Amino acid sequence: MNNLFTAWSRRRFLGGAAFGAAAIATSAYYTVPGAFAQALVRTPAQTEGPFYPDRLPLDTDNDLLVINDSITPAVGDITHLTGRILDARGNPVRNAMVEIWQVDNRGSYLHTNGAVQAGRDTHFQGFGRFMTASPGDYYFRTIKPVPYPGRTPHIHVKVKVRGRADFVTQCYIRGEQRNSSDGVLQGIRDLAQRESVIIDFAPMAGSTIGELAARFDIILGWTPEEPQVDNKDKGKDMKKKKKDE
Repeated sequence: MNNLFTAWSRRRFLGGAAFGAAAIATSAYYTVPGAFAQALVRTPAQTEGPFYPDRLPLDTDNDLLVINDSITPAVGDITHLTGRILDARGNPVRNAMVEIWQVDNRGSYLHTNGAVQAGRDTHFQGFGRFMTASPGDYYFRTIKPVPYPGRTPHIHVKVKVRGRADFVTQCYIRGEQRNSSDGVLQGIRDLAQRESVIIDFAPMAGSTIGELAARFDIILGWTPEEPQVDNKDKGKDMKKKKKDE
C-alpha cells in the first residue's frame, strides 16, 4: 500500500476518480433501456441499521482509505466499488447522492456506539459520498468488508435523489459462508432480489498490490413519471401515523 501512495498522490487520485469509475464500469447498460427493462430485478430495500454515522467525518469523499491529506492509509483489502443507479426502466439516474458506510478492518463502525473491543482503525474514513453524473455511475475506493458480531460482511448503501424518499440497501460478498446464517440477508424472500445484492469481489486485472473490483448496480423502484415525494408532507404523514398507532 505504501508503494501505491508514493506513486499516486491523493490529489491525483481524486482528480481521476470520475474517469476511473467510467473505465471500470461495464457498458452493458448503454443499450436502449426499454429492451431489457422487464428483465431488471429491483434492488431490495434493507434496514439502515443502528450505525449510520451519528457524527459525519470532516472528510466525506469517495476515497475511504485516506482521510484528508494523511499519508497513512487504512488497513484492509483495497476494493474499487463501482455501479450504476438506474430507475425501474433501466434509465440512469443523474444527480443521485450515493452514500456508503461500513466497519473498518477491526469490525468497528464510525459511530459513537459502533466500536468493538479491538478499537478503531483511525485511518479508515468509514463513510463516503459520490454524486452520479448523466450515466448514473458511482465509484468508491474502500476495503473489502469484514464481519462483526452477528452479521456477515456487508456494505451499507443509501441513495438520495431530490424529490424522492431515500433508498437504503446493503451489498454482500459472493461465496461468504456467513451469508447463509445472516438474518438480514436471508430476510429477502425473493431469491432473485437476494441474489442481486450478493456481488463478486474479484482480483483487479493488472494490479500488483492485490486490489479487488466489485460492482453493485442499484435498480430503484420508480420511474420519472411517478409523483415525487414532498419531504415535508412525508414527515407530517409519518408523525400522524405514529400518533394514530
